[in-house]
Amino acid sequence: MRKILLTVASALLLMPAALRADEGMWLLPLLEKMNSDALRNLGSRLTPEQIYSVNNSSIKDAIVQFGGGCTGEIISGDGLLVTNHHCGYGNIQSLSTTEHNYLEDGFFAMSRAEEIPCPGLTVRFLQSMTDVTDQIAAGADRRELIAAAEKANPNCQVRISSFYNDNVYYLIVSKVYRDVRFVGAPPASSGKFGGDTDNWMWPRHTCDFSMFRVYAGADNEPADYSPDNRPMHPRQFLNISLKGVQEGDFAMIMGYPGSTQRYQTAAQLADMIETNDVRIAARGVRQDVLWKAMRSDDKVGLQYASKYSGSSNGWKKWIGEKEAFAALDIIPREEQKERDLTAWINADPARKAAYGGAIDRIAENVGKTANARHAAALLTETLGRIEVLSFAATMNRSLQMVQNAKQNEQQGGRPGMNIPADSPEQAIEMVKGMLARQYKDYNADVDRDVAVAVINHYKANVNPADAVKIKGKSILMMDTKNLVDDLFRKSIFTSEEKLNARPVTLKTLAADPAVQFAEAVTEASTPLSAAATEGRQDLAAATKAYGAALLKWNEGKPLYPDANSTCRLTYGTVKSYEPKDGVLYKHYTTLKGVMEKEDPDNYEFRVPAKLKEIYQNKDYGQYADKNGEVVACFLTNLDITGGNSGSPVLDADGSLIGLAFDGNWEAMSGDVLFDPDLQRCICVDIRYVLLMVDKFAGAGYLLNEMNLIRE
Repeated sequence: MRKILLTVASALLLMPAALRADEGMWLLPLLEKMNSDALRNLGSRLTPEQIYSVNNSSIKDAIVQFGGGCTGEIISGDGLLVTNHHCGYGNIQSLSTTEHNYLEDGFFAMSRAEEIPCPGLTVRFLQSMTDVTDQIAAGADRRELIAAAEKANPNCQVRISSFYNDNVYYLIVSKVYRDVRFVGAPPASSGKFGGDTDNWMWPRHTCDFSMFRVYAGADNEPADYSPDNRPMHPRQFLNISLKGVQEGDFAMIMGYPGSTQRYQTAAQLADMIETNDVRIAARGVRQDVLWKAMRSDDKVGLQYASKYSGSSNGWKKWIGEKEAFAALDIIPREEQKERDLTAWINADPARKAAYGGAIDRIAENVGKTANARHAAALLTETLGRIEVLSFAATMNRSLQMVQNAKQNEQQGGRPGMNIPADSPEQAIEMVKGMLARQYKDYNADVDRDVAVAVINHYKANVNPADAVKIKGKSILMMDTKNLVDDLFRKSIFTSEEKLNARPVTLKTLAADPAVQFAEAVTEASTPLSAAATEGRQDLAAATKAYGAALLKWNEGKPLYPDANSTCRLTYGTVKSYEPKDGVLYKHYTTLKGVMEKEDPDNYEFRVPAKLKEIYQNKDYGQYADKNGEVVACFLTNLDITGGNSGSPVLDADGSLIGLAFDGNWEAMSGDVLFDPDLQRCICVDIRYVLLMVDKFAGAGYLLNEMNLIRE
């Protein structure tokens, strides 16, 4: 295995520069070697060193991983950050109340004193990425490598991430800031304009942005929240261009793409689609209940906004992905690639010894574990979404951790590590505090309706042998209404008031129907998880060999690894596309389209009165294009996926021209195969963002700390 690792690492160093644009989520340390010519030929006026540098300030110093699941960028010397509205959505919802509904009504701080702390929100700045493949192959202890890097980089976090199916390893040093404050966002009627209907669709008119500010201690280093903290001063922040975009203009994105499946086999991809079918059906049932409740009650709408959004985004993506798989023959194309690869492997004894049989071994494992994986997905997406069960499970799990640790100590074992509390009583109080925050966004009547719907869906689809058994009785033999009525009438977890009404003891927990139900779900889940991961070591070895074979087969060609939430660069151009015969989608939309889509009776297509006033008066100022219009969104052929949301779209000089926020329906298979004719990245134009900040929200003072490029 060491020989394979060294061979792969050497092959990467010998790869020539990429000649084509558009496709690729490229590793930053390899830009000079792999991408410098393509960047220059496309029109970039930046050197790779200006994009990524360890010793000097570079664009990477202005880019952050926002909250662990999105990307954001610093646009001022005082730590002002912009990202997507849907990236800030959960934090904005958490800060909102029915009296101050920042999510629905929008909000902008009119001074730094009005900026609102966001508990738990962090941003991560990349410091460096170092290839440690040779050290890992030579048997180096990863913990020692990490410890040495932590010592050399104070106030930083260090991890080792694998690439190319575990064939290459990088040591990644990051600095994480913990005091992040909400500056502002448009109302949902603009920031989420189009809702689920327009999600993943073009033409698009969503003003998908929100703003935050990063704060630091007096030494500019990360610090916990304190009113004495001051705005963080970055090594570099982005200039903002008001020049606009034209078809064919150079564009690039730096960000944190989450995951792709371009190094998976046909068997793995087919199983992914089948598993997603289970999720799609179950989520649709729950979402129907939530949407009806949200539109019937404003308080419920606020409580469940983030939960619904997080569910529906993946749900619609999976639907589109399945359609694209069929339309673009993804599985047959992957199968043909595997036949060609197998023929190449079998033509050489050394290759056959190193890589032979890997594809078949993967297919065999996937086939053996598929049923368990699908059953686990059904359980998670149905009974696992009943909130009262999760409350009970959290309490029960914490108590079990304390009890197990104490028992271990009594038997002469090591003291418990990372246990939540020193006693059951402490654990109960700790969990009560945790649940108090969750009850803010909880409605027992909604949860009851969800429970009825998802239990019925589970019962209609579960294999009887896998069915949950509550106190020894299969859920299939129980009346759903009676089960749910009993659960919500007797459990102490259906409200904060009931939980705090009397002392919680181990005895009352053992008798609580939510605890009993949650334990039953865990008991059903455990064997499914074990069966779904059976043979994982052999699967990991086969997957690694498959990745190594792909790299060797493509030796001499520049290759990028699958996305894995590490910082990447993608580059290409502003570009229109033809979704089908006779139809041409131009590369931009305008504010006019917002007005054309308006439907006051449809929650997803409301338009704020103030925005209509701006449109009617053509009060666009410096944010209009040369035709006197406001460009809302534009298209690029950049290669993105989930995690890139909020990423900066940069011009040839590295100036900010927009924010990436979505992909397009016709290319929903893009996580597996990039189609240059169809795949597009949907971006909100930065001028639309600034119009909303300045003209709509009246927060134009924020522009004073930005560096605007007009000519």
